[in-house]
Parts: sequence; structure tokens; C-alpha cells
Amino acid sequence: MKILLVEDDTITVNLLTRALNSQSYNVNTAGDGETALQLAQAYDYDLIVLDVLIPKLDGISLCRELRSSGCQMPILLLTALDSRSNLVEGLEAGADDYVVKPFNIEELMARIRALLRRGQAALSSTNLTWEKLQVNPDTTEVSYGEKVLHLTPKEYNLLELFLRNPRRIFSRSAILDRIWSAGEFPQEEAVTAHIKGLRHKLKAAGMTVDLVETVYGLGYRLKSLPEEIQGQKVVAKTAETASESSESILELNHDERRLKVLTVIAEIRGKLRANFIEKVAIFDRAIAKLNTGTLDNKLRQEAQAEAHKLVGSLGTLGLPQGSEVARKLEDLFKAQNVSKPGTVQKIEEFLDLLKQIFDRPPEPETELVAQVSQQHRILIVDDDSVQSDRLKIAASGSGFQIEVANSPQAARIAISRQPPDAILLDLTFSRVQENGLTLLAELRNEKPDIPVMVFSGHNQLSDRIEVARLGASGFLHKSISPADILKAVAQVLDQTSPAEAKVMVVDDDVNLLAALKVILQPWGFQVTTLDEPERFWEVLETTCPDLLILDVEMPGYSGIELCLAVRNDLRWSKLPVLFLTAHSESETVRQMFVAGADDYVNKPIVEPELIARLLNRLERTQLRHRLALTQR
Repeated sequence: MKILLVEDDTITVNLLTRALNSQSYNVNTAGDGETALQLAQAYDYDLIVLDVLIPKLDGISLCRELRSSGCQMPILLLTALDSRSNLVEGLEAGADDYVVKPFNIEELMARIRALLRRGQAALSSTNLTWEKLQVNPDTTEVSYGEKVLHLTPKEYNLLELFLRNPRRIFSRSAILDRIWSAGEFPQEEAVTAHIKGLRHKLKAAGMTVDLVETVYGLGYRLKSLPEEIQGQKVVAKTAETASESSESILELNHDERRLKVLTVIAEIRGKLRANFIEKVAIFDRAIAKLNTGTLDNKLRQEAQAEAHKLVGSLGTLGLPQGSEVARKLEDLFKAQNVSKPGTVQKIEEFLDLLKQIFDRPPEPETELVAQVSQQHRILIVDDDSVQSDRLKIAASGSGFQIEVANSPQAARIAISRQPPDAILLDLTFSRVQENGLTLLAELRNEKPDIPVMVFSGHNQLSDRIEVARLGASGFLHKSISPADILKAVAQVLDQTSPAEAKVMVVDDDVNLLAALKVILQPWGFQVTTLDEPERFWEVLETTCPDLLILDVEMPGYSGIELCLAVRNDLRWSKLPVLFLTAHSESETVRQMFVAGADDYVNKPIVEPELIARLLNRLERTQLRHRLALTQR
């Protein structure tokens, strides 16, 4: 497999090249967009890994140029610009996937393998195919076997959208944006109606399997073919018998691959420490010029670029706090910020903080390996070998270790030998009379601490009611993807750990945020910190906290303004809000409570007082919920 890596940060290039070479990939590198364009047009690559902010021709423009010239190889974007608009722009430019810097090296390698696995078979053919279905995009003709299908324009557009984007989930709103024109204003139910019509016509033509798969709560996607599943099964079995496919071997030797990556990270981290001295010299020159008012645009851009490179490389190499500080430095060196009052002092403070981070000893690699290698054991009780193999393939690299028992009796033996962390239980077995409900009842009595999730090809309400009565942790239909099944298991495992309240803390002081995390986590709080008030709503919607802690004074938006926005939204109007403030004068306190504060804590923070106020507020919220339920 041949990969073109387009990145101007030598540290990141070195890291990724070593990691990719260790897994038998052939890597070419380019440090700017123009060189990358020439290479991509001259050679055939299986994948392009592309940084967004590169010299001469940026990654988004390069992506558009490649797609407009007919290049169809997969493109994976690396970006430190994690706003939704930037990510959407990259995907619309033709990228197949993206990873936000600082990235986890193992997640990146997994995404690379996933893109390479898709291959270019579908792109090399003029016709789009799925089972016996043939779609000619040039003539818009659709046939299944010998039968020609007469689809409406919307049905055809839906079909082509799914065939061109296998495994990608489209929400109904995303489908509306792609299929309907700007002058049309349909409701989301229109998508459901057209998909229903498409399914009906395909079924009438003789298709026995739904081409469009519903991913509940998310949207729709193209269903995997049974042959593809069987092919994945064969690949896995061949690898077990010493196949010559290096990629399959790498999939199975996952711990070994992780150790290689960790070794590379340790080496690159050492080089980064040495390289940091050169970057400090650039920052020092920029500070000196700022102090005398003679900073030119070239040096400013150079300092901003070096800070940007540190954002990605520090986080990737296990120094996330350093990455955040580098992001602050990058922002301060932007043209619109560098001349603001107090900027020089902030730059010096962040640079000192970076030096302190580099002076800290790195975490022992043995601890990293132990943390990475920790896995959850899942016992699948099912005699459907194809389904079990699909789950095994999906679990590769996900932190799950899969064991299979093909009957309730085999499951009892496996559980007595080594109890699993979770059980996936089918209700019916083809070779034995005993059903899964008997085993479920038995497990609830004898092993109540092991979560049991039922997954079944049947979807009767009576089964769901009986499963719920017996105390299962969930009911999953087998039509959902293996990845979604594993995601549901992960959620259940999280729920079986000690109960946590989710707390979101917004403060522009990164040190205070770090301290609050240390204070709150031992008390069972799941803490999300944010030092950029501009991203407040996005993070709020993503994390759905049980309690919000706001600093009063912050750049951009104050805590009081954020609280007013929260109270003005019906969904969040009842969210408990606690303020942090260094000002306890009556006018500031009045403004906080007028905005909708539930309580406040003075800085410097006294830990027992903060914990007491948090617990008190959460207890009141829970009591209010119980009263509301009682009244209903």
C-alpha cells in the first residue's frame, strides 16, 4: 500500500512515517500543497493523508484540485481547526474522513486502515453495483437482475447517494441538504417517505435484503452485503493460519502493533524536546520585537506557524496540556490579536508554561502500555457464526476481547471458568431447545453484577417486555451494525461503574481548570473543561452536563452572558449553574442571580466548600426530578 503524507511539521512527519513504515506501508512525503499536487498527479497512491494548514496550497484547496482533476483515491484530512464549519468545508471539498489535532496515533492508524480496506474497486467501475443491482450514473438507468426499475428523481438521487458513500451514515437533515434544492422546503418526513418508496420498488424487483439500513437515532446508510461479511470472515481466518497478508496479520497482532507505536512515540518525543529549543528561539525573537514595536509580519507568521505545529505534535505525543497552551500561543500570534494590550505578557506566560511542561519527566512507557492493553471481555452467546465473526472484526482495536459460546450450556462453562465483563445473548438457538430467556433469568439471579444485553433477529414486543421483566441491561436488534452493538455495550459498561454526575466547567484559566479536574474527579464527577467561551454552546450540546460551573469574567463572553443564554433556552433552562468569582461585592452577586445563578463560590477556591455546594445543588435537582415524576 502506497501513502502520500502531506505535512510541513517535521516532527509529525517523522512520527507518522515511522508508524506507517512499521506496519508495512510505503510512504512518500510532501511539505507543501504544490509539491503534493504534482506527486498525486504523477503517481498512483492508495491514500493521501493531508494536513489542512500547509504552505503554498492549503489542504482544502488541494483536496478540491485533486477531485476536480478526477483523482479518486481516499483522502484523510489532519486539522487543528476543529470547528464544524471547517470540518464540513473539508468534507465538501472531497475528503473521505478527518482527524482533529492533537490526534491519538492509534485512532489515526485505525482510520487509515479503514479507508484502505474500502479500496478503489467501487471507484474504478463506471457502474455502481450492489448485489444484483446495477446503476449507470451516465444514463441514470437502474436495473436489478433483468428487471429495469423506474425510480422518481428523488429515489434515484437517494440510491446514488448511498451507493457512492458506503458505510457513511446520513441523517435526514443531511439528506435534505443533498437531495432537495434550495428552493424546496420539505419536512424531514419526506426523506422517510422516499426511502420507503425506494425500498418498495427494490423489493418488487426481487431484492430480498434491504439495501438501505436504518441506524436508529442517527439516520440511514448502505447495508453491508452478506458476501462482504463472509469475505471479512475469510480474511480473519486466513490470518490466523499465517496468511501472507501483512494487513490481516497486523489486525490480529494488535497489542504488538501498539507496542511498536508507543516505542516510536517515545523516540519522537525525545526529538521534539530537542527541537523545542529552536522553537523557543523564534518565540523569544518575536517577543523582543513586540516589546520594541518592530515585529514584522514574516516573523509573526513564523511564530504562529511554529505554535500551530506544536498544537498537533504535543497532543499526539502525550502532552495534551502543552497542546492547549500552544493553541493559546497560536491564537495570540494571529494578526488581529498580536497588537492588543497585554499580549506580550500572555505570550511570555504561555511560553513559560510550555517550558515547564517540557521539563516534566515523561510517563513511564510501561504504564502507557498497561493502560492501552486493558480490554473488556464480552461473551457472545449465539450460534450465528457470521454475526459473531462480524462482531469480532468490528472489535479489533476497539478495546473489546470477544469470546463466543454457541449454546447456553457452553456459556455456563465459559462463565464459570472466567466471568466476562458483559454478555450479548441471543434468544433462540437452532441446535438446542433451551432458549435464551432461561439463561437470562439464571444469570440475573446468580451473576447480577454482569450486564446482559439481549440481541435478537426478532423484534416482537412480547420479547422486549419479557426481557425487561427479567432484568436485562438492554435489547438490541441484529439489524444494527456491529459497531453500534459494541457502542451500546460500552455505554452499559460505563453505566455499571460508580454513578457519576457530569460537570462542565468554563473558565479561561487553564491552570484553574486543571486544578478543578483534580479536585472533582475523585468525588465521582465526570468533568468537562472549556477555556474558550466561544465554543460554549457546541460543548454544552455535546456533553449534556448535569451541572454547569461558570467563571464570571472571561474574554469574549462573560459567565453572566452565558448563563442568560442557558436560561433563555427551554432545554437547558433548569440546568443548575454555579459561578466562580474573585469579586464578592453586592453588585456582582446581584448580576449573577439576576442572570439565573443557583449559587456561587469565591476564588481562591476552598475545596470542601466547593464540593459541599456541588453536592447540595445536585441533590436538590434530583429531588425536584423525583417530585415531578410523582406529580405526573
